[in-house]
Order: sequence, then C-alpha cells, then structure tokens
Amino acid sequence: MADSGEDLLIRFEELTKTFKVSSRGFGSERITAVDHVSFSIRRGETFGLVGESGCGKSTFSKIALRLVEATSGSVFYEGRDIYKMPFRQLREIRRDMQVVFQDPYDSLNPRLTLEELAAEPLRVHKQGGKAARRERVESLFNDVGLPTSIMGRYPHQLSGGQRQRLCIARTLALSPKFIILDEAVSALDVSIQAQILNLLQDLKKQFNLTYLFISHNLSVVKFASDRIGVMYFGRIIEIAEKRELFSNVLHPYTYALLSAIPGAGLEAEKRRALMQAGAPSIFNAPKGCAFSSRCPWSKDMCGKEPPTLKDMGGGHCAACHFAGELELNLGL
Repeated sequence: MADSGEDLLIRFEELTKTFKVSSRGFGSERITAVDHVSFSIRRGETFGLVGESGCGKSTFSKIALRLVEATSGSVFYEGRDIYKMPFRQLREIRRDMQVVFQDPYDSLNPRLTLEELAAEPLRVHKQGGKAARRERVESLFNDVGLPTSIMGRYPHQLSGGQRQRLCIARTLALSPKFIILDEAVSALDVSIQAQILNLLQDLKKQFNLTYLFISHNLSVVKFASDRIGVMYFGRIIEIAEKRELFSNVLHPYTYALLSAIPGAGLEAEKRRALMQAGAPSIFNAPKGCAFSSRCPWSKDMCGKEPPTLKDMGGGHCAACHFAGELELNLGL
C-alpha cells in the first residue's frame, strides 16, 4: 500500500481515536473519529487528505503529531515510533514536525507582536540569543513575503492572508522536515488562496519540505498534491497518485466528491442522486461499508461486511467490495 525504506519519511499504522461522549442525555458511549488509518508519506511529497467536514481529518492531524493521544496505533517518523517516545525525546523531534491550522487568528496570541510570535518557537526551544532570533525572523519574513517593517505590529492589524503567512513563517522557524497543513487555505478568499498555495509550493522546493495537505476542497487538493487519500467516516477509502485518482476512480464516494467539481461532466440529476441520504450517525455506525446507505450501487453484502483497503494495482488502493467493477470514470 505504500513504499518502504529510506524513501519514507513518516508512516501511520492502524491509527485509531475514540471519544467518550454523552448520548442524548442518557449515560455515555464511545464514538470512533479515526478508524484504523494506515498510509505512508514519502520524503519531498505532498500527500493530500480529503473528505467531507466531520470525517475525521482534523482529529487525524492531531493524533498524527501526538498533540492528542491516539487510542491505538503507531506513527513512525524516520523509523521511530513517536508513541513510544518519552516526552523529552518527543519534544526534540517536534522541531521536525510542525502544523499550520485553518484559522490563523485563533492560533496567534493577540498580545504578542509579529516578531515575538515568529520568534516564539526559537525561544521555546532555546535557539540562539535575542539578536540571532531577530535576524532569523527577518529572514523568515522575507521567505514568506512579509515586509520586515511590520514586525512591531499585532495580529489584528494584518489581513487574513498576511496572518497565514505569519503562521507559515513561525512554522518554518525551526527548519522542519514535515508540515501538516490542516485546511490552511480554506478560510481565505479565493485569490488569496492561490497566493498561499503558490507560496507553499515555492517553500517546499526551497527547503525540501514534506507536506500532509488536509482539505475538504478537491480542486485545491488536486492542485497541491502528489498523492491523495480519500477519507470517509474516519476511514481511508481510496489512495492513489493524483493523476490516477482523477482518471480511474474506484470508490463510489470518491466519484461523488469528484462529480461535485464544476465541469465534471455529470448532469445535475445524477449528481444529486449520488448522495441523497445523509451521512450515518456517529452513534449508530453501520456494520458494513459506512457509505452503503448513500451508495446507489450498494448490495446486500455492503451493509453487512466492511470492505478492506486493498491494492488494485500500481499502489491504487480502494476499500470497496466492487472496486474495479463499477463504471465510475468522469474523464477529468
């Protein structure tokens, strides 16, 4: 399902996260937000993770960096399992693993100046003195396209695009190798989205970065990614190289997502018919395929037996009992 050896930077194995929640006022029960997710990311690659809101993408990003503890599973970064590391060792490795969140304003302390915010990772990890940190911040501002003349300002004085550039600069402060971009452009205007996406592409080449690019927008993921994983109801249901995914769809849910892209060549009536029913309740998870209640190709076995993610050839994996048997090509 993924490459192995020195080519890999990070590998996720059977990552699962469950939460204990109150159930309609009567006691509590456990729900599964991320369900046995496994895939790998190669060095220098941008891996896109896409799916509807609520499918578990952001929860996955948190347990992938161990910002929230996983219920079970492992994360191997350069061959080392971060879930078996003591805190001191984990703190050191986090210099290499950073994240850019969706809302730049919520991730910035409004009481600190832009210079203080960008220098904060350096200060926390005790990197250099005050003069060295200021010099590093100036360099970071230049890298992300911010004028150094605004270093004394505060976050509320910036536009949304400038705040996200600041968050990216702060992420780069410790020279990481791996960055998770969790809906990093979804809160921005379309024109600003394009600028930030191009910036991220430039920085990736300049600093030899590896990205996990999380988004609900397939058009954005198509532009930014090398490989794409599709997530539904906490599970990975399809993984493929970008061109392969868009030209040879194997899972009905991926087909539904792609068909929603303007110009996909699917009539409006057929588009609406793909997902007439709503997503299943987290309190009543289906026994079989989680997509079976919404799938127009569903058969009896789909509601009884969960499909496994299997390689259909060339690293193109799908979790569908009838993968390869359905006519799902859109010609994108």
